[in-house]
Amino acid sequence: MERNARTVEWVVLGFMWQEIGLELLKGISKLFINPLFYVAILFAVLLGYVRVKRERRSFRTRILWGWTEMKRMFADIWMYAVILSILSVGIGLTVTTDWIATYSIISAILVVLFMYQLGSPIVAGALAVAALWIGYVMNRTFSFMNFDWSGEMNWIQLSLPVAFIIGATVIVEGLLISKTGAESASPILEKSSRGLTAASYLAKRLWMIPLLVIVPGDAIQEFSPYWPQLTFGSESFGLVLFPIVIGFQQKARRSLPVNLFPKLGMSVVAVGFLTVILSISAFWFPVMAAISLAIGAIARVGVWMYFAIKERQGNHAVAPKDLGVMIAGVLPDSPAEKMGLVIGECIRKVNGQSVSNERELYEAIQINAAHCRLEVLDHQGEVRLRQHVIYRHDHHRLGLLVVR
Repeated sequence: MERNARTVEWVVLGFMWQEIGLELLKGISKLFINPLFYVAILFAVLLGYVRVKRERRSFRTRILWGWTEMKRMFADIWMYAVILSILSVGIGLTVTTDWIATYSIISAILVVLFMYQLGSPIVAGALAVAALWIGYVMNRTFSFMNFDWSGEMNWIQLSLPVAFIIGATVIVEGLLISKTGAESASPILEKSSRGLTAASYLAKRLWMIPLLVIVPGDAIQEFSPYWPQLTFGSESFGLVLFPIVIGFQQKARRSLPVNLFPKLGMSVVAVGFLTVILSISAFWFPVMAAISLAIGAIARVGVWMYFAIKERQGNHAVAPKDLGVMIAGVLPDSPAEKMGLVIGECIRKVNGQSVSNERELYEAIQINAAHCRLEVLDHQGEVRLRQHVIYRHDHHRLGLLVVR
């Protein structure tokens, strides 16, 4: 009898895990029917096209491959997506399909309108909760094909898992800005206050986090007093993989990109932690979850405005100098990159010849085209000597972009 009971137990357990596996596959497939997934990919490709066109107009060459934005939209993010999905499902945070649909619509609108200054997930996440609250108060319902949308009566309860999930993605957003913001910033030539041609740097990116979450459904039964959390009265659940899109745009003008974006990224990380910490108090004061989303959204927009205003003040960090040629950009895998030259440094001498403009720079390179020696003034005002053997396949201008 004991052996039969154990066999039945293993059979039941096997069926349960089979149901979970099928639900997981169904949940993953739902990523590919979400229009936001395709909108984000399309506009990432468009970002690369616009950037390359602008760089060719200013410098007669591109810095990065045109598909870079689309490729890195996933390459930079996959590890964070796995970690957040495991935490979301493991903790048992439950959101509603109405919130996912509302978030996806708002996020898609921000992407299509190129409003990447407001592209942080916390902005769309907070607006989605607000829309569900307004829909409930006004008793609004909408139907599209087989999907019915209505306001959320439990919008305060919904705010807690949303605040945890979105707060975590804002932390990821800050880490991505710190790590990749400077290298993805594209130089733009513009006139300085003195009428000279100077360079500013525009970072404009889209990232996509495919996040696995729990929704009320009919595939997975509640099997623990602690999982899932915040069930909205449901006793069975499903899984959905949906895209959280991070839009980012910021211009470096007064500061060098390598100095600005790590500071900006850490400020965004602080906003994410603030959102999560404030939402914890919702276990005692439920409305604090919604308040934490509102505060987080306002704080994230405030971070963008603070750095945008600050960068508009003062002079350009990369502008022409009397005693040298300012580096505005360095092409990947070029002799300039191998010599360790970076944006914002000033080339004073090439092959022993003093240079003060682009024409003199490239004339001096031809003096000894096989072995180039440079005297460079770095960011600390110290002189560095750099040299490199120039091979036939190397860029004839060392891969340097300079302000003219």
